[in-house]
Amino acid sequence: MRQTIDGAMFRRMVISAAASIEIHKEKINELNVFPVPDGDTGTNMSMTLNAAAADLRKADEPTLGKAASITAKALLRGARGNSGVILSLLFRGISKALKPETECGGLTLAAALTEGVETAYNAVMKPAEGTILTVSRMAATAAKEAAEEEDNFEAALQAAIDAAKIALAETVNQNPVLKKAGVVDAGGMGWLLVLEAMMAALHGEDFEAPTDGGPVRESADFSAFNTEDITFGYCTEFIVSREKEGDIPALRSFLNGMGDSLVLVDDEEIIKVHVHTNEPGTVLQKALEYGPLITVKVENMRLQHTEKVMDEKELASQEAEPEKKYGLVAVCAGKGLESVFRDLGVDHIISGGQTMNPSTEDILQGIMRTPAEIVYVFPNNKNIILAAEQTIPLTKKKVVVIPSRTVPQGITALLSFDPDAEEEELTAAMTEALGNVETMQITYAARDSDIDGRDIHAGDYLALDDHGLFGTNTDLDVLLGELAHEVSQDGREFVTIYSGADTTEDQANRALEVFHEACPDADVNLIAGGQPVYYFLISAE
Repeated sequence: MRQTIDGAMFRRMVISAAASIEIHKEKINELNVFPVPDGDTGTNMSMTLNAAAADLRKADEPTLGKAASITAKALLRGARGNSGVILSLLFRGISKALKPETECGGLTLAAALTEGVETAYNAVMKPAEGTILTVSRMAATAAKEAAEEEDNFEAALQAAIDAAKIALAETVNQNPVLKKAGVVDAGGMGWLLVLEAMMAALHGEDFEAPTDGGPVRESADFSAFNTEDITFGYCTEFIVSREKEGDIPALRSFLNGMGDSLVLVDDEEIIKVHVHTNEPGTVLQKALEYGPLITVKVENMRLQHTEKVMDEKELASQEAEPEKKYGLVAVCAGKGLESVFRDLGVDHIISGGQTMNPSTEDILQGIMRTPAEIVYVFPNNKNIILAAEQTIPLTKKKVVVIPSRTVPQGITALLSFDPDAEEEELTAAMTEALGNVETMQITYAARDSDIDGRDIHAGDYLALDDHGLFGTNTDLDVLLGELAHEVSQDGREFVTIYSGADTTEDQANRALEVFHEACPDADVNLIAGGQPVYYFLISAE
């Protein structure tokens, strides 16, 4: 059995772990019990780990401390969603323990895993049992016990894996939601896969990330060409639900004429497209002729290239000098919602939300470009709050995260913003305002599920409120009516309905009519939010 590892092996192990999570990410995603389409655990963990793998591939024979430091730094900035942030915290603690070491044996591994667990637990406000935290803690404890008997790296890692398997199996009994669904925790599964992939690398059986079959370079030299060399500037990806008759060869021909790097896959239910184009709006409009859009992602490749070639020193030099005391940064998706936040004085909008959780680096760049001494961040999604909090030590600006879990909460908090107030008073006022609004949302079920005895089928409409699942139905009007009745019973005075990107004008007007009828004494307004995934976001105050 291998007694110790060095930096080169640690590098291999992390790259192997990233590949394993990439391979198994859909398996992890499927463990997410709630059927709402969101930034799933496997996807977030994969994107987070791949940030580290990309940087490690550029490192030439790093020492153990250097390899661990590169990993922790890349994970911190690339962390997405709660699962990605917790993963980064585990490796941050591991890095701290490994930094002064030239090699890692059993005792050092045990100390590193323990440091990782402590770092993660300290950062999570309300750690719950039956999660990745539990699995990582039990694994660290087992590694310590094994190392105390024999200071052997492989033996300690194997003990951690064995304990993680047992702990993962037990998560189904520790979390009532998991127990009802009969599944284990997705994040815990991810951590077990990480440990197993590290062991595989130790045995020379490294996991390799799937490719398109072409030659793979260790790293790309992005500085070797200019942004002008990018012919088509927008990487456009989307999935269309096939609800209309359409000629697929004609769509393929159209898309080929709009750009390059086209990949089109279709079956009886969906069409999935990836294309590089200069006119993403035209492409998406054409796609709508085949059915409603399920997911959309458009990325500016010229901007990505520019950001990729900047090193940390150049990035730091772009930090906007303070021109005022307070600045505001908000996360949202949808042109209408962006306009609302800008009208409320937000300096920088970060595109993101459900299905596209921005990374800590994305949020950090928004903060750095805000010309203020103190920057307030509104995550507007419960799965983004932890990532936002990781930016606090990464900039000389003071960052205050207002823990808004929904877009309506963020808007309500901003209505309490007073640029003349003292920081402590302002923070308290905006945080307190979060409790003044109830958020209701209507989306669709991404998968079959059974929640609280409700038999949910993929494609059903889902209504959510601040307490979780409110109701499900195949008829949108029925859900709108039930939500409106609930609002009327609560005696709310102000109702704002934000219609989504996939909501028709008739559906939006019908929603307005339903709430007017149910809440005759309330001030009811309709705004075209343009948000993806959610047909309606409803704010009731």
